[in-house]
Amino acid sequence: MICSVNSGAVVGLEGKIIQVEADVLGNGLPSFILVGLPDVAVKESKSRVESALKNSGFSPPYAHGRVTVNLAPADLPKAGPLYDLPIALSFLVASGQLDYVNSNFLFVGELSLSGSLRPVRGILSIVCEAKNKGIEKIFIPYENLYEASVVDGIDIFGVKSLRELILYLRGKETLPTHQFVDKSYDFDEGRIIGESDFRFIRGQEYAKRALEIAAAGGHNVLLSGPPGSGKTLLARAVPTILPELNREESLEVTKIYSISGCLPRKIAVLKERPFRSPHHSASAVSLIGGGSNPRPGEITLAHRGVLFLDEFPEFPRSVLENLRQPLEEGFVVVSRAKQTIEFPSRFVLVAAMNPCPCGNAGDPQRLCSCTNSQRQKYQQKLSGPLLDRIDLQVEVPRLDVEKLQSEVSFSEAESSYDIRCRVVNARLVQKNRFEKEKIDLNSQLSTRAVGEYCSLDAECKTLLKEAISALKLSPRGYYRLIKTARTIADLEQNNEIGVAHIAEAIQYRFRYES
Repeated sequence: MICSVNSGAVVGLEGKIIQVEADVLGNGLPSFILVGLPDVAVKESKSRVESALKNSGFSPPYAHGRVTVNLAPADLPKAGPLYDLPIALSFLVASGQLDYVNSNFLFVGELSLSGSLRPVRGILSIVCEAKNKGIEKIFIPYENLYEASVVDGIDIFGVKSLRELILYLRGKETLPTHQFVDKSYDFDEGRIIGESDFRFIRGQEYAKRALEIAAAGGHNVLLSGPPGSGKTLLARAVPTILPELNREESLEVTKIYSISGCLPRKIAVLKERPFRSPHHSASAVSLIGGGSNPRPGEITLAHRGVLFLDEFPEFPRSVLENLRQPLEEGFVVVSRAKQTIEFPSRFVLVAAMNPCPCGNAGDPQRLCSCTNSQRQKYQQKLSGPLLDRIDLQVEVPRLDVEKLQSEVSFSEAESSYDIRCRVVNARLVQKNRFEKEKIDLNSQLSTRAVGEYCSLDAECKTLLKEAISALKLSPRGYYRLIKTARTIADLEQNNEIGVAHIAEAIQYRFRYES
């Protein structure tokens, strides 16, 4: 007898419907064969399923002769332990131990040796795909039930054990179902920001202004200054001035974290923008993503949020060069022998570095011990093409003791909430402007769109011409400068780009252009 049961897989960030077919031949030596391009974790399902069935009171596969299980489509790589439950069910039906299972049901879950179910990754993507394909009911591990609560229009049941599910299918027991959680994705004015509030950072108004521009237009920033000047503190405060994720963005980010196994327990959906800060020893695969079955890397985990790279020149140059495509296009393509996956990576890059190996170059209070060749070699760790993709390059000087001991109280200083309101308003202007385009922010403007949405008068063009000559800007740098000026104008709620906006944008390109 042959039985087919629906299950799910995750390819990239999207769910796919998988057919788990079982056939019990009944004759010959006992064997349990699993086919359909399974990886090692899937192949090991045989041992887990056998023990789970035996310990749940059912006859295991080796008692029924030759058993073959196929995961279709056979050309799609299968990874992870989420097929344990559908494999067990398809075998039970094929061996006559369970009556017919509705073909419009879908099952996902990892089995323990005792028959209980463990949570799996990527459940949100699978549930969304099941809903789109018209699946009537989906059965998932109980611990994944809260994560699935943001999907409406499909019956989702939490299962604690194989025995419990069998009793439900036989009509002898009920299962807990999910309650749809209708989340609000509006801007929360009363949100508590905490210790990372800009109000707690003394001085550094120039750097704060640059970060405000970066947050408003989605631009990339490089902070350069001596140790202890506040670069890391400033970078960690950037998420506090970014708007909350809207519903579409929130589900997208939640899918990424679910697939990566990084979704916190009892969190149905992520509303805060991600902040990722990998160590400079991170490999290219951990940063970009990959593996035999490609998984998202740090740049994808930072999607719609902030990627902070501290000690920027200390990252291997080969690793940093991998950032070129995502910084330019907002996605990264990971190609492997078995498949090619595209991961989204639309983030704000905030990089921090010292001006030289000892960190004291340009510091009026401390003497730099580095030679000219050492300083040059240190800064040359960052390639020109990579720096060309960073719109705002900001010096963060050491603070005077007078500013540290300022009598202005923290309550009187400008807060992240104040800055955030301006950022939200600027982004609203961009959203309305680009209503006909498939973009949201100025940083995403194409060359054609820059000509359409960033008109310049004669005086602005003259200033830009002088800037190109003085700074030796590349065409990419030229257009990025205009997009930065467009964001500065949007912060002022100004429809036209003026000379002052161009002049301010030029300030942030000066230091690292050669």
